[in-house]
Formats: sequence, structure tokens, C-alpha cells
Amino acid sequence: MSFKIYTKTGDKGQTSLIGGTRLPKYHLRIEAYGTVDELNSHIGLLRDVVEDKNTYDLLISIQDRLFTIGSHLAADPLKNKMPLPPIFESDIEQLEKAIDTINDDVPEMKSFVLPGGHVHVSYCHIARCVCRRAERAVLRLSEHEQVEEIHSKYLNRLSDYLFMLSRWFTLTLKANEIPWKAKF
Repeated sequence: MSFKIYTKTGDKGQTSLIGGTRLPKYHLRIEAYGTVDELNSHIGLLRDVVEDKNTYDLLISIQDRLFTIGSHLAADPLKNKMPLPPIFESDIEQLEKAIDTINDDVPEMKSFVLPGGHVHVSYCHIARCVCRRAERAVLRLSEHEQVEEIHSKYLNRLSDYLFMLSRWFTLTLKANEIPWKAKF
């Protein structure tokens, strides 16, 4: 007997959390972990174009951490009995170290920049925007239910890293960084 991906249990617009609680698919908790999952897919796309081993390895680590955050968001905070892996401050420090390393290499910013210039840069900006949306979804959920603060903190730092990675790609790929100049 083979495993079937479809269960038909969600056909009426509900899904189950880890712990058994059923919620409508539009629930804040489902939106939060769904957006983290979407972000993870964008990070995978970005990873697929990266040639630098250190960046590739960090993106793999980020994807692992996003699965961890997603598992916490997909669990009922009151009914779940399954042990879930934690997010550590060291995970955030890893991102901060990568940001600082890139910051030492790229030119100082003098204005906002328009997203784009190279497909790698654009992938970073798309992932950054989805990351910000995931952070907002997690924060919105935390207004109503128990959510570990470190999860939104990690997402916040990740969006900073993705922005800096876009600047690093701009530099190393000799892409054109176009400053935003407001028109009045």
C-alpha cells in the first residue's frame, strides 16, 4: 500500500494543527505558517542560483530554521504533546554575523535602491518581501495566541539578511544598483 498525499479531510475548508485542533484554513495561525512555508520556497529558489558555498550553506540552515518556526506555528500551543526543535539566539546571531560580513564589503548606502538589477538580486528582494509579510503574520497571530517571540525576531533579522544579500549580489555580479530618487 502506498502513501497518498491527499486525505480529503480539508475539502470543507478546515485543516488540523499538530495536537489535533481543527481550524479554518483562513485562520491567523494557518496564514502565519503558510506564509513561512511560502518564504521557505523562495529561499529554495534563491539557493538554487547561489554558487558561493558559504551562502548556499547558510540558506540551507535558514530553510531548516524556517521549517522549525513553521512546526511551532502549526502546533496547538495548548494541546500539542509532540517535542518540537527550538530556535536559538545563536540562529539569530548567525544571521547578524553574515549581515556584518556583507556590510564590510558593500558600499555605504546613500539612498533607498530600486529592487532588481540581476535575477539573483530580484530573488533576494522577493524573498525579503515575503519574509516581512511572514513576520507581520506571526506578529498578528501573537496578538491573539501564544507565539514565541524569538520566531518573529528571527524573521526580522532574516529580512535584514536578505536585503544585505541582495546588495552583496549587486556588488559581486557587478549589477546596476539604481538609487530611488523621489520625484516632486
